[in-house]
Amino acid sequence: MPSFVIAEKCDGCKGQDKTACMYACPNDLMMLDKEAMKATNLDPSQCWECLCCVKACPQQAMDVRGYADFVPLGASVTPLRGSDSIMWTVKFRNGMTKRFKFPIRTTEEGSAVPDAGYEITTDINSHELYTEPASMHMPVWTYKK
Repeated sequence: MPSFVIAEKCDGCKGQDKTACMYACPNDLMMLDKEAMKATNLDPSQCWECLCCVKACPQQAMDVRGYADFVPLGASVTPLRGSDSIMWTVKFRNGMTKRFKFPIRTTEEGSAVPDAGYEITTDINSHELYTEPASMHMPVWTYKK
C-alpha cells in the first residue's frame, strides 16, 4: 500500500526547500505543494512501500496502509525516529501495544568511506563498474579498443 500524507500533521518541514520525506524517498515520489505547504505523493502507484518517508518524517505525518498479513485491520505500526534509533510502536487489534527499538546506524555519522578504499575510475568509457573486479577478487584486465 503506498504512503500517504496526514495533512493535519504535515507542516511542510517548516517551509524548507526540501522536506524530510522528499530527501528520504528513493523513488523521488514526494513533493512539497508550495501553495498548501504540505508534502504529497506524486504517484502512489509507483511507491515501493519502503517506509523511508514514514521513518524520516519529524511530524509523523506520513503513513502507509499495511497489508492484512502484516498489519491486520484495526492494528497499526508507527515508527518514531530518534537520533540514534527508531522506536516501532505496534498496536494490535485486541488493544495490546508493543514497542521495539532498533539502532539506525552501525557507524559514526560521517565515518563511512564511500569508495571503501578502492581507486575511483574516472574513465567513463571503461567497462569496469565502480569497484569491479577488485571487489569480487577477480583478476584485473584492461579493455582495448
